[in-house]
Parts: sequence; C-alpha cells; structure tokens
Amino acid sequence: MTGEDRRTDRGEDRRADGGEDRRTDGGETVVTERTDRADGSAGTGRTSRERRGGLHRFDVSSAVGRRAVTLVLAATLAFLMLPILVTVIASFGTTWAGVVPRGYVNFDNWRTVLGLAEGVGVRQGVIQGLAYSAGLATAGMLINIVVGVPIAYSLVRYDFFAKDWINTLAILPIVPGVILAIAFLRMYPEQGGSTFGLIIGYALLKSPFMVLTVQSSLQSMNLQQIEESARSLGASWPRTFLTVIVPNAKDGIVAGSIITWTLAAAEFNFTYIVHSAGPRPFSLFLFENITRSPVLQGAAAVSVYFLIVTAVIVLLQRVGKAGFTTVER
Repeated sequence: MTGEDRRTDRGEDRRADGGEDRRTDGGETVVTERTDRADGSAGTGRTSRERRGGLHRFDVSSAVGRRAVTLVLAATLAFLMLPILVTVIASFGTTWAGVVPRGYVNFDNWRTVLGLAEGVGVRQGVIQGLAYSAGLATAGMLINIVVGVPIAYSLVRYDFFAKDWINTLAILPIVPGVILAIAFLRMYPEQGGSTFGLIIGYALLKSPFMVLTVQSSLQSMNLQQIEESARSLGASWPRTFLTVIVPNAKDGIVAGSIITWTLAAAEFNFTYIVHSAGPRPFSLFLFENITRSPVLQGAAAVSVYFLIVTAVIVLLQRVGKAGFTTVER
C-alpha cells in the first residue's frame, strides 16, 4: 500500500506517512501525533485520548461540582434573603406574635413610619428627612468618586516615594465611625451638626471602599499600554483618563458607588454623635422606629430602607452602564 503501512497487531494502528499513531487502550483510543525532525528521524508530539463512539470520559467535577456550587449559592441566598422577605411581608400585617405574621393587608404601619398618619407619636417631616439623608449619602458618594478614583489610579499606575504609606492612609478611615466622629468634633467643632460636616464625615468613612474596589478593577488592565495607545492617536492625558481609563474601570466605580452610598445612608455611630438638629438622617430614622416603636412599625421602617436602597442600586447600575459607554448608539 503506497505511502501508508497499517499494522493492527495487539490493538495498534500505525501510519508510516508521518501523521499520527493510534492504539487502543481498554475502551479508549490513544492518539499520538508524530512529526519529522530535521535529521530525518521521527519525533512524537501531543498525545490525546478518545472514547469509542466519540464520547469523552465522564467529568465528575464538571457534572457534580457545578450542581453543588449552584446548590450552595441558592441556599446561601435563601438564608440571607428570607429574613428580609419576612420583614417586608410583616410590615403589612397587624400582629406578629409567632413566626408568621398575621392580619393582611394593612398599611397603617407604613403610614405611621412615613409620617402620613394622624395620632400620638407620629413624627412629621419624615419624607423630608429621608430625602435629606439620601442627599447626604449622594454627596458623600460623589466626593468619593472625584477623589477616590484618581487616588486608586495613581496607586496602581505609578511607583513613587512613600507609595505604601499613601496606600495605607487611603484605607485608614475604615476605622469605626465613633472614633472618626470624636476626632472630627475635636478638630472641627464648628462643623458639628452641620450638613457639610455630615457629608465630609460620610465621604471620609466610606472612601476606603471606593479606593479598594477601583484599585481591583484597574489592576486587571495594562494601564501603560492603554495610555500609550490613546496618546499615539492624539488624545491628551486628561482625555485619555476621562474617556479611556474611567470607562474601562466602570465596574469598580459602580460597585464602589453602591457600597459607599448604602453604607453612608445607614451610618449610625458617626451620625448619632455629630448630628445635633435638623432633619433626621436615615440611620436615626431606623433607630427611632426599631427601638421606640412596635415591632411591626420597625418592620415597616426597615422595609422603607430596603426599598430605597434597592431603587438606588438599580439607578446607579443603569447610570453606570449608560454614562460610561464610549460607543455611539
């Protein structure tokens, strides 16, 4: 047979024209690719195994491991979300003596918490207080974006003197809010209870989360190569940073914005010490309704918080996707 010599002795099937060797091993076919060397001798290359009928060996980790991970993830989410779901459902009930609330559907708890009801103990101006607190958290988040993103970029992109110290100082405000509140009042007593003081305090407390999340996003990119490519096309450094670097780091920026906003809105220690008068911030709203009100009113207050936080998270995600794109639609 010209150019080909097949031998099937002991389950082997070999080709002499320089291509591949096949032999059977149990229920598998072992395929060895052969290459010709420069001196005319034959060499061996990659070896692979094939199941008879084209079937691959059963992959236990792929078949069982994926299901196990999915099951663990579902159980974890159910464990975390079930208390929130039960609390929201309970806020529409009339009694909650046992495990399951009863007496649906009742909106009195929501009206009382939001200051829309009439009666003794109903606090007025709750809606204005919630809007005021949302504005404080938003202002602190914007400061973190303006300051935290350049800091994270500098720490990832450049090597300079005392870089490790600056990185430490950038995440140092992660200390408990009560410590920063006392230090803040000692240093700036005239700002105690002011809107400006609360905004700066929220920004300082939550800035490490913005810096760390943006750093993680930037570390996955070759910043030097991206910058050189943009500059070679005629873009200035500010334009390169704003239209190339920032959009590529949008995942970290959006994640940092969500974390800083939600944590600032619920910051209690700093708010309790620094706040003195005016509209009640979010954390004090929750504290009053949880500790000084019936349990169902506390459930309604917590439900209001989760509703607002969910709306803000969805809004930030949509704004992040729409605001950071450089593709014309």
